[in-house]
Amino acid sequence: MVERLPEMRHIDMSRVAVCFAQARKAVSHGLYATLTPLRFEGGALVEERRRRKYAIQRVCDEHGIEMLYVLKFYLPRFLETSFEEKLTTVFHELWHINPEFNGDLRRHSGRCYAHTHSQKEYDEEMERLWRRWLKLSPPPATYDFLRGNFRDLQEQHGRVYGLKLPHPKLLPAE
Repeated sequence: MVERLPEMRHIDMSRVAVCFAQARKAVSHGLYATLTPLRFEGGALVEERRRRKYAIQRVCDEHGIEMLYVLKFYLPRFLETSFEEKLTTVFHELWHINPEFNGDLRRHSGRCYAHTHSQKEYDEEMERLWRRWLKLSPPPATYDFLRGNFRDLQEQHGRVYGLKLPHPKLLPAE
């Protein structure tokens, strides 16, 4: 996705921690995925709130490379959606990444800076993006697993393993 679409080329997936969380309830509504920025507005490392300075807990990979975002999928809920919904969700979360790739979110004008004034229109735009991406003939191996549900993956691959990260915390900064 990030290699084939010019609008996504600013994303360096080696600096995005991809992990999962277990959905607490077996219901179809709720979160499917989240993107957590690991910097404040404008990529700042520190932000002042109520006259106190805070930093966001750092997240590094096994080589010590610092991540700028945490992309988390809620399983099995995410995998129980349709193929189209899964692609919309993936694009939805990746689109939140700031075009400057500075650890901050993409900010839209107005009070609804994360999704614009309409999350429905936002997701319709994400659908247009993934449809365009599929027309670019990406290798099916990169997305075919999204066609099945959680049980299909288990039957095909056995246990489902992944990285489980706690939500990064705000820490007092000196």
